[in-house]
Amino acid sequence: MDTGRQSPPIETVTIDDEFFRPRREINREVTIEYQYEQLEEAGTLENFRRASAGERGDHNGMWFQDSDAYKWIEAASYVLASRDDPDLQVRVEAVIELIAAAQAEDGYLNTYFALEVPDKRWSNLNTMHELYCGGHLIEAAVAHYRATGKESLLDVATDFADHVDRMFPEQIDGAPGHQEIELALMKLAAVTDEERYRDLAAYFVDVRGTTDRFAWENDHREEIATLDEWEGDEGGAEGDGEIGADADGEDGGDVDGADGDDEDDSAEEDWEDAEVEPYDASYNQAHAPLRDQEAVEGHAVRAMYYFAGATDVAAATGDDDLLAHLDSLWENMTQRRLYVTGGIGSQHPGERFTRDYHLPNDTAYAETCAAIGSVFWNQRLFEATGDAKYTDLIEWTLYNAVLPGVDLDGTEFFYDNPLASDGNRHREGWFECACCPPNLARLLASLERYLYATDDTGIYVNQYVGGTGELSVAGTAISISQNSDLPWDGTVTLDIDVAEPTAFDLRLRVPDWAEDVSITVDGEAVDTAVDATDAPTYVSIDREWEDARITVEFGMSVEVLEAHPAVAADAGRVALTRGPLVYCLEGVDHDRPLHQYAIDPDATFEAAHHDELLEGVTVLDGEATVPSLDGWDDELYRPAVETATENVSITAVPYYAWDNRDPGEMAVWVREA
Repeated sequence: MDTGRQSPPIETVTIDDEFFRPRREINREVTIEYQYEQLEEAGTLENFRRASAGERGDHNGMWFQDSDAYKWIEAASYVLASRDDPDLQVRVEAVIELIAAAQAEDGYLNTYFALEVPDKRWSNLNTMHELYCGGHLIEAAVAHYRATGKESLLDVATDFADHVDRMFPEQIDGAPGHQEIELALMKLAAVTDEERYRDLAAYFVDVRGTTDRFAWENDHREEIATLDEWEGDEGGAEGDGEIGADADGEDGGDVDGADGDDEDDSAEEDWEDAEVEPYDASYNQAHAPLRDQEAVEGHAVRAMYYFAGATDVAAATGDDDLLAHLDSLWENMTQRRLYVTGGIGSQHPGERFTRDYHLPNDTAYAETCAAIGSVFWNQRLFEATGDAKYTDLIEWTLYNAVLPGVDLDGTEFFYDNPLASDGNRHREGWFECACCPPNLARLLASLERYLYATDDTGIYVNQYVGGTGELSVAGTAISISQNSDLPWDGTVTLDIDVAEPTAFDLRLRVPDWAEDVSITVDGEAVDTAVDATDAPTYVSIDREWEDARITVEFGMSVEVLEAHPAVAADAGRVALTRGPLVYCLEGVDHDRPLHQYAIDPDATFEAAHHDELLEGVTVLDGEATVPSLDGWDDELYRPAVETATENVSITAVPYYAWDNRDPGEMAVWVREA
């Protein structure tokens, strides 16, 4: 069996990249501090204080709000792993003390239940998020332990995991309504070497779709914890906790109906009707056992966390059949249910996947958390298989579906990410359901682990991000320094430093967007045997290495894309990409409403870099056609043959940077001339 690949610890990689360094500095210096303030303002930390004091009632915020604190600790811990920050460390330890004080003697920990319904633990697995919060507790604890070596939060997490292990499946046969604990338990098993945590994770993966626990809860609401005790209404949360009614409340945006571009209004209505049915098992992937599921279904974040945990289980147990099945689900997602940005989840009600090729633009959900979950899943699939298609999608998703979730100042966030806007969609400072902001913070703070990987025979260069990595292959220390011009240009240099001549494979990812690739080692050309049709792939350079410089040139040009004919929302439209970036038009750069512009697929665009614009971006300048306005002053309609067009200039900016200037329209997909 494939022995797998190992991603390096965060502390062994240093990022010093022209593009990512300023974003990570803002994340460290601004976002994490800002989010701590929001945890106080929203009452998240106060919930722990009151629970530890034995108080009852008046829980602050969403019933799963504990998870926001845990994700904040995780993000802060990744920062601590890469640099000394005494003030941040003191703050983290103070929050950990609050959490530990709120834990029950038997290991159970959830402030909503402690304050509101202490006698109804584990009675509503579907809606109440106890295992979801516990999973984020465990992830935070593992990150903190690895960063500091301290066991203060790890002890809390293991006590909670032991409590869950006593309850499931001996006393309760069921799965979490919101997945998360599956992948968390695999992380806990890795640092504790406790096989029973792996077994518990495997149980949660396999039991989903095999029991009627959720249906039983739906039919016995009078006997279980429901949301009647919770007085909020953000995101359409329902007091009865119905699955199909978006009962988790994790909806940071408007709940819209059918998209006007949909090709089948009746089908759209069917999906809307499905959302108000009392029980929809596909919502949290419980409609069938995982191995019997034929497509990615339901709530997109839940699906990504579930598949990530399942991939970990499959890799740890050598279950190649499960890995192959997960790959088939990945193919379904990427070939039929993925936005051009890498975003996933096309419908607001249920924050979910709907059906093949249903990818509306202005009502796109594409939740930031779902994109982050996709990164998690793809990283695990790569580690299990070594396939470049997974690391390639990580790059695309990171630039185009994750980064749009936070503004350039680091204090405002998108929950959902539309691909078109009439000017009324903007990032917000916080959400009642604030899952996305700390999720962004923890991913940006842990970017180091996605750049490289090693196995027994070599090194993978997965992401082209400047900095250094101190790696090891078969016990030999190898230093790799990288300088990258991405995402603006395709030049990358890597310096290899070895203490003594050492044989290993250096595997360089060739992105799908690369038109061509050329590689030299100390000025001598390497026969890559790769052309554009082969990407994404790895070029493997197998030799006995001494100190060396590798120069890589990826061909980068503007691509005018069209969507599959079945994507009704994009019919007669094109989108612009260059390198790893998706571009969009913004109203602030144009005199006409965006719907008037049309792009010829054969049009030529020039890439021009502007250091002063949007903190430094390469824009695409070109021409489009617009209808002539001559003769329209006193007309509402007239024969089409009387309307001429004229050429005008357009400017496209990277999609990740939209809504950072004056409010206005935005469009990724533009009419085709």
